[in-house]
Amino acid sequence: MHKKKSILTAISMVFLLASCEKELFINEPGNLVPETVMEDANLPSIRVNGTVLHAETYGNPNHSMVLFLHGGPGADYRNALQVRQLADDGYFVVFYDQRGSGLSQRHDKNIYSIPLMIDDLNAVIEHYRTSPNQKVFLFGHSWGAMLATGYINVYPERVDGAILAEPGGLNKKLWEEYSQNSRRVKLFSEATNDILYYDQFLTGKENQHEILDYKVGIASSYTYANGNDEGVEGPSPFWRNGAVVLNALTDIAIENGFDFTTNLDHYTTNVLFLYGENNTSHGLKFSQKEAIFFPNHQIVQIDDTGHELIYFKWGSVYPVVFDYLTLLN
Repeated sequence: MHKKKSILTAISMVFLLASCEKELFINEPGNLVPETVMEDANLPSIRVNGTVLHAETYGNPNHSMVLFLHGGPGADYRNALQVRQLADDGYFVVFYDQRGSGLSQRHDKNIYSIPLMIDDLNAVIEHYRTSPNQKVFLFGHSWGAMLATGYINVYPERVDGAILAEPGGLNKKLWEEYSQNSRRVKLFSEATNDILYYDQFLTGKENQHEILDYKVGIASSYTYANGNDEGVEGPSPFWRNGAVVLNALTDIAIENGFDFTTNLDHYTTNVLFLYGENNTSHGLKFSQKEAIFFPNHQIVQIDDTGHELIYFKWGSVYPVVFDYLTLLN
């Protein structure tokens, strides 16, 4: 995002709000960010585990399930919709925006926890599962790959295979290592200026979701700034970020730590790890550090792409994923 564009957008927003006959408030649904399932009844959704999640499916519900888990925390599945191609191959493909993310219901910060996110995932599986013998494959990207691993660590017997695309660290030590090497906003960079500029116009208290989600959406432009360490080619589409869940789970990781690897030695199914060639923060060495916790695994490089490999290089990701699923299905 260019600074000039950011300034013009902010100024236009101010004049727009001032000129409307009907007064608009920036913390009301639909004025800054898209409405969630709580405001828009036309959005596809499911009610599970005490929340309402934006969700949709493709394919025959009786076929083996491939459940996609988006990154973040707080992002959504919009930039991974190409994964629905697997429905043409005989899989039941499930997408959902995680609690507090994308277009799903928002909650106060104090309710979030990693076990709750795992419970939500389990509830989604049970919601869509049509028989006890239906196979379930998890396909996670970034934080979604971490969440998939956390689920396997608790319920190794419930997952028939897993595709993990650039997890951001399967325990606190690895997460800190990856965090230090990636998504760094350098002082005086254009992206930093954008974030600080918008902060002059918009503030937001802990649970003012519309304002905070908008700010996170603007701030996310630094992830694809020129020369970013993760090799991200440019912006990819999203509906809405979830600032509160991002902040809550980050605080938990920093203050309490986490470890998704304590029980992985009981999971003997082969696990597929994917990483982008251009992500200098991840690469083969970091993939090996994560994959070692699984007794059986394979690591595949996706050429000429970075962290957003599923969106930008789905044509290269798809045959690797298809071959993996075919062997296990």
